[in-house]
Amino acid sequence: MYRAFMERDSSFEGIFFVAVKTTGIFCRPTCTARKPKRENIEYFSSPSEALLAGYRPCQRCKPMDAGSIRPDLVDRLTEAVEQAPARRITDRDLHEMGIDPSTARRQFQRFFGMTFQAYQRARRMGLALHEIRAGQPVIEAQLNQGFSSASGFWETFKQVFGAPPSQSQHVKCLQAKWIDTPLGAMLALADQQALYLLEFVDRRGLENEILALRRRTRSYIVPGESPILDQITSELESYFQGKSVGFSVPLVLNGSPFEQSVWELLRTIPPGQTQSYGWMAQRIGKPGASRAVGHANGRNILAIVIPCHRVIRSDGSLSGYGGGVWRKRWLLDHESENQSIS
Repeated sequence: MYRAFMERDSSFEGIFFVAVKTTGIFCRPTCTARKPKRENIEYFSSPSEALLAGYRPCQRCKPMDAGSIRPDLVDRLTEAVEQAPARRITDRDLHEMGIDPSTARRQFQRFFGMTFQAYQRARRMGLALHEIRAGQPVIEAQLNQGFSSASGFWETFKQVFGAPPSQSQHVKCLQAKWIDTPLGAMLALADQQALYLLEFVDRRGLENEILALRRRTRSYIVPGESPILDQITSELESYFQGKSVGFSVPLVLNGSPFEQSVWELLRTIPPGQTQSYGWMAQRIGKPGASRAVGHANGRNILAIVIPCHRVIRSDGSLSGYGGGVWRKRWLLDHESENQSIS
């Protein structure tokens, strides 16, 4: 992604968006603005994710635009928001600006896929989340983003992120962390004892996996830190640097007994080696269940740590992989080169 951004590769348009930490702006991969240093970049799969992380759209490449000409009304209102992001522009304000609120709502919905009020809320809550993650007290983040009512702030935060700002003290929470790797960003979810999910952020269906995990564990997901997230970050760094291809982070396997048996068997395949779906079916005592084994592999939400990438077709060809076949090939080659390292 960094190479595509530096080369302004148009084939990556719509695949990812680039946010610059030093400027607070996010861009398209083809933006012509001066390129930042690699360590000052983070990636998002959609404009709404970048907004919720506290970034504002670039005025040069206009990453919020859906490929069509932006209506003058949309331009006018987005500029008004950026002039004072913490200020809430009400329907009354719109009337005073000579704008019909229903027109603003329709044009934003058609152009951005969200209403004008939702756009404002995402922008404000993204800034609030950014402040809270930086150590700002919740009350200060609330006031800084124009919420005079604590209850209103908490309710809006809960609607956007699925949990109130300090929910972890009251209910079960999974902490979420974004981890950059040479193969693209990964999302890790963990509590204080174990890792629940590790996926590439561009994996198709990731949102549904997260929702299913939330329902199954009855947990809220909030940005945060934990010893487990520190451990998986360190182990991934060692893995990609070729220092170690093993993982010792504690895991929670959320699946049916059959799926768990498949995932446990996957963990016995040594780095640098591959097995077939048929071999796995034989080993778990269900020789006719190759297809079911394949489905269980596809439902693995702990990428790399539970190495479903080590399973290939019986003819030796690579089959589908949730993170992309190109990543599967890279992982197998990487492990083959470093299999002597514990």
